[in-house]
Amino acid sequence: MNVKLIRMSSGEDVICDLIEETDIEISICDPIVAVPAGNGQIGFAPWSPLIDKNVKKLTINKKFVVYITETTDRMVQEYTSMFSNIITPSKQLQL
Repeated sequence: MNVKLIRMSSGEDVICDLIEETDIEISICDPIVAVPAGNGQIGFAPWSPLIDKNVKKLTINKKFVVYITETTDRMVQEYTSMFSNIITPSKQLQL
């Protein structure tokens, strides 16, 4: 997984798996956005909830992208646990 934070020209911060990037467009999958959940908590929602669940890849013209960057390690762990088929421990075992 190549988890990135993408700031869109609309102001949205999209967290996704960046599949491919060219000079003109990017391809992503499993995009989510952070939403307030109350009491200072943050939840996550699909970036575009009306897209058919069978759509695996979205292609976006770069003219709508302000920047692409890394996100926090914690966010990468959360995202990976939501979308990965492999469950990995968060800590190494102490022997």
